[in-house]
Amino acid sequence: MSRADQSPDGSGGTTLPLRRCVGVALFNPKGLVFVGRRKSQGVEPDSAPHRWQMPQGGIDRGEEPLDAARRELQEETGVSSVELLGEAPGWFDYAFPPEILARTRNGKYSGQTQLWFAFRFLGDDGEINLSPPGHKPEFDAWRWAPLAETPGLIVPFKRNVYAQVTKAFARFAD
Repeated sequence: MSRADQSPDGSGGTTLPLRRCVGVALFNPKGLVFVGRRKSQGVEPDSAPHRWQMPQGGIDRGEEPLDAARRELQEETGVSSVELLGEAPGWFDYAFPPEILARTRNGKYSGQTQLWFAFRFLGDDGEINLSPPGHKPEFDAWRWAPLAETPGLIVPFKRNVYAQVTKAFARFAD
């Protein structure tokens, strides 16, 4: 059984695969990370907590994870002026809660397995564009935040992944 066919706990207890994705921790020169506020999907009110996250998204067929990370960063933030700082030591998994599973990707995936990358932002804040040409905006606001705060900003079912990302990339937050 491949990793993508396992349940998030590795038990293989589900027939639904994990979606292969990447995540990006984009650090500014002060060691803060980019977080975007996910646009309301009409399910939660605009004032709902835990709508902040770092850029992330799926890996296309035949695409290398690092290339996917650069593409997702460009699509979600407009940012391309970056240098690679590091890669997480492994893949981090989470399961979709039942209410999300029912409406996510037509129920094709039980959750996600993500490989995270850290980049240093080399541009200035004017480069950030939440509506880059050819891509549907995913965020309606953004800000720089301390990496250690990110697990408290994300939806609860992704917190364990963000805690692992925080540990993996803490050295870049100084």
